[in-house]
Amino acid sequence: MNPITLFLVFILIAGGVIAGMAGWPAATVLLVLAAIYISLSLKMARAWERFVILRAGEFRSVRGPGLFWILPIWDQVTQVIDQRIQTTAFNAEQALTRDTVPVNVDAIVFWRVHDPRAAALEITDYRQAIDRVSQTSLRETIGSSMLAQLLSDRRDADEQLRIEIGSKTGTWGVEVRSVEIRDVAIPVNLQDAMSRQAQAEREKQARVILGSAEAEVAAQFVAAARTYEGEPAAFQLRAMNIIYETTKERGATILMPTSMVDAMNPALAKAVAARGLPPETATTAVPPTSARGGPSG
Repeated sequence: MNPITLFLVFILIAGGVIAGMAGWPAATVLLVLAAIYISLSLKMARAWERFVILRAGEFRSVRGPGLFWILPIWDQVTQVIDQRIQTTAFNAEQALTRDTVPVNVDAIVFWRVHDPRAAALEITDYRQAIDRVSQTSLRETIGSSMLAQLLSDRRDADEQLRIEIGSKTGTWGVEVRSVEIRDVAIPVNLQDAMSRQAQAEREKQARVILGSAEAEVAAQFVAAARTYEGEPAAFQLRAMNIIYETTKERGATILMPTSMVDAMNPALAKAVAARGLPPETATTAVPPTSARGGPSG
């Protein structure tokens, strides 16, 4: 009994008691009968509720929300339908995918009753039916999908499930809003195999990237060599920079061949090139210079 009906019944019974104490038995009987009638006929449906009314066993109407009257004994509230969005969790255990991989899938469906009359008259228990239909549709979707597709394209699987479940529940007055696959569990040994495959793919990609980088570095080295070939001064500056970089650490001892030191003397290098001698004979082919810049006697 709703609060409004309860309040009215209490007022009428209290009035009947007062009338009886005042010596008005007829008024007492009328007030008590009115209280009984109101308690049986005045109903109240909340904003999300719909009352399915049968009169003498036949469908009469769907009432609500708010207050409404029914005929006692003749009218019967057969079911109260909740029209809010509701959720039903379902799963499929050891279901085989299209490539014969057993998986355990957990999902949830969001639905609401848009036709209270059909939900009350067309099926016995629409809540239980939604659960059964959802499980069946999930197994059908798993059986028609590859494992990789099921793992990567969940949105497509969700939409396919929504369409399939909605097509079956539409005649019951139930609208499926959305379906979401929460988890896809695969066997442990298959997880290890997929992990190794992913690792191999990443190693392959890393090696390809490393090879591309080495090719680019080699191309840059070739371009630098061509530049140094035409510009000896640039090559000398580069050699001096290398020596500087290697001697930045304190306490380090660097041993350099004589030919490398001679290569840093442009005049000596040009004289050796002019005579057509190899670089290792530079120290004997060209006389040393004095401290004043002239040849030594």
